[in-house]
Amino acid sequence: MSGAIIENVSTKKLVFLFFFILVLQVLSIMVGALIAPSPTSAIRYLATKCINRHRARGWLVPWGSNRCQQIHSFDEPLAKTLYANDIVFAVHVPLPNAEMSPWFQYMLAVLQFDIAFKVINHIEDDVLITIDAGLAYRDDLTSEWTTKFHSVEQRPLRCIFAVPKTYENEGRFYHCDPVLFMELGSVAHKYFLINLRLLVNDTVNVGIGEIKDIHVVAIHQNGGFTKVWVSMKTVFIPWILVATVWYWHRISLTARPPVLLEKAIFALGVSMTLLNVPAEWLSLGFEWTWMLLLEDAQQGAFYSTLFCFWVIFCGEHLMDQSQKNRLSAYWWQVGLVMFGSSLLLLFDLSDRGVHLTNPFYSVWASDIGMKLAMTFIIMAGVSICLYFLSLCGMVRCVFRNIGGKMQQLPAMPKARRLRYKGIIFRFKFLMLVTLACAAMTVVFFMLNQVSAGHWHWGDYTFQVHSAFLTGIYGMWNLYVFTIIFLYAPSHKHGRKKSGNSQQTEVLETPESQETQQTCGEQGLTETYRITGKVADE
Repeated sequence: MSGAIIENVSTKKLVFLFFFILVLQVLSIMVGALIAPSPTSAIRYLATKCINRHRARGWLVPWGSNRCQQIHSFDEPLAKTLYANDIVFAVHVPLPNAEMSPWFQYMLAVLQFDIAFKVINHIEDDVLITIDAGLAYRDDLTSEWTTKFHSVEQRPLRCIFAVPKTYENEGRFYHCDPVLFMELGSVAHKYFLINLRLLVNDTVNVGIGEIKDIHVVAIHQNGGFTKVWVSMKTVFIPWILVATVWYWHRISLTARPPVLLEKAIFALGVSMTLLNVPAEWLSLGFEWTWMLLLEDAQQGAFYSTLFCFWVIFCGEHLMDQSQKNRLSAYWWQVGLVMFGSSLLLLFDLSDRGVHLTNPFYSVWASDIGMKLAMTFIIMAGVSICLYFLSLCGMVRCVFRNIGGKMQQLPAMPKARRLRYKGIIFRFKFLMLVTLACAAMTVVFFMLNQVSAGHWHWGDYTFQVHSAFLTGIYGMWNLYVFTIIFLYAPSHKHGRKKSGNSQQTEVLETPESQETQQTCGEQGLTETYRITGKVADE
C-alpha cells in the first residue's frame, strides 16, 4: 500500500509547512487583537418607575413622546399614595439615539436590585422574588409596540448585609448577587421594551426587603466582532471542505477499503466543516432564535469527534493487529465521550431549548432545576476526566513502544534505520503538536479569565478576549488541516516503490516483508506498524 504523506515528505518541506501554519496562527491571533473589538458589550440601564394605577396591560415607555407618568424615588409624596402593585419598572433598549442590530446576535439581561435595610422589612433567608416580565419590540420610533414574550418567573434573591442589622444601620443597602433575567437568541429588531412588575400579596414577594431601584444590565455581542468572526468562518469553510474532499478522494484511489483511523480523520474534517458553516449570514435576515443552540451543537459535535479521534489515533498505533481497525476496541473511551456529550446536550436543551419559547426561563431558578443541572455538569466533567486519564495512559504506552523500537534501530540496515528514524520523529512531532494545541487552549482560557480585557502597547490596543477566541478558532482549523494533509495517502511513495522495488527487497528482511503484507490489508502508515505491539515484539 502507499504510505502517508507524513512518512514521505522531506524535512525541508515539513519545516516549511510548520512555518506556514505558524504564520497563519499568528495572523488569526492578530486579527482578533488588532482588528476585532471586544466580543461583548454590557450597558447598564436604570429602570424607570412608571405609575399604573389602573393596572392595565398596556406597555409603559420610560421616555419619548408617550412616556409614562413616573416617580424618581419612593420617598416622594406621590409615591406615598401608591401601592406596590401600581408600579411598573420600564426599560427601553437601547439608549436614546441608538439602535439594536442583527449583528449583535443575542442579548442577555441581568437584574441588579438596590434594596435598603429596614428592621421591620428585612430580606428573609432563601426567599424567592416573583417577577411579572414582558418584552415588546418595534422597528421605528412611531409604530406601536408589539408584544413578543410575557411570563411570570421566580428567582432566588441572595443578598448579604455586611454590618449588624440594627436601627442605626437602617437605610444602608444590601449587597445582592446579580439575577439572570433573560436570554434572547436573536436581535432582529431595532428597539426593545421591558416592563417589570413585582406583584405583592399575602404569599407573593413577601420578605424581599425594601426595593429602591432596579438596574438592568444588557449584554450583547459587538457587531464589529461578529463581522470578523463570520469573515473567518467564510474563509475557513471552503479551505477545510476542499481539504476533506481531497483527502477522501485520495483514500478512494487506494486499492483497499478505508481503515478506522482514516474514517476518524475524515469525520474530524466533516465536523470542522460543520463548525465553520457561517449560518450567521442568514441570521441577519431571519429571526432565528435558535442560533445559540445551533452554535453549542456545532461545538459539541466537533469536540466529541476530536476526542474520539485522539483515542483512535493513539490506539491504532498501540494495539496489535487482531485489535486494530475496530471501533468496538475503544468502547470505554468513546462511550465516556458520548455519555459526557449527551449530558451536556441535555443540559443545553433544558436551558436554551426552553428559551426558544420563553427567554425569561432559567434552569437555575429552582432548587430542583439547579440540582439537576449541576448533576449533569458534574457527571459530564467526571466522564471527561476519566477519558483524559485513559488517553494519557495510551499516549504513555505509545511513546514507550516507540522507545523500545528505537533501541532496535542500531541492528537495522542503514537505509532502513534512517527511514524509521524519520518516521518516528514525525510521529512524535505530531503528538507533541496535539499536546501543544490542547495546552494552548487551556493557557489562553486562563489568560482570558484573568486579563483586563485589553492591553495597551504604545498607540496600539490589543483586545485579549477577541484574540483568544479568534486564535483558538484558527488554531483548531489549522490543526485539522494539518492532520488531513499529513495523513493523506502519498502517491509519491507508490511511484518510488515501483521504481525501486529491487532495492527495497534487498534492504528489508523477510520478517519486515511479512509485516508489511499483513498491514497492507488493514493498516494505514509505516508508523501505524512500527509502533504497534506486533512490530515491537
